[in-house]
Amino acid sequence: MGLFDAVRRRRRASGVRQPDAKGNAHLVSWAQQHRGVEAYVEPRTTVTETTVVLVAHDGEWTRRRATEQDARDLGKRLGIPVYDANIVGYPQRMRAYTAEMSRRQKQGDGPTRPQI
Repeated sequence: MGLFDAVRRRRRASGVRQPDAKGNAHLVSWAQQHRGVEAYVEPRTTVTETTVVLVAHDGEWTRRRATEQDARDLGKRLGIPVYDANIVGYPQRMRAYTAEMSRRQKQGDGPTRPQI
């Protein structure tokens, strides 16, 4: 038994890392407020459960915990494509958006949306 095994078991048992209805509602709302949205399912890791990243046409994105089936159901319900992030990777526009936000934050311009 490792030093942190008991801590990991407690976290999983408490449901801290599980998807929830609030996260799903956020994804639906976010997708409805943005255009050109695509979903990218990220696999479970040792640190987090499965997540889904929604990426808009301009690269803005949001991430929430969701099961793979929930992500695929969300895609069907909203009519958006769903990709496996391990297979296709992330779109360049998402990386450009994140880099621009980081640059603005370092310059003190605040977290406003970049014009890409």
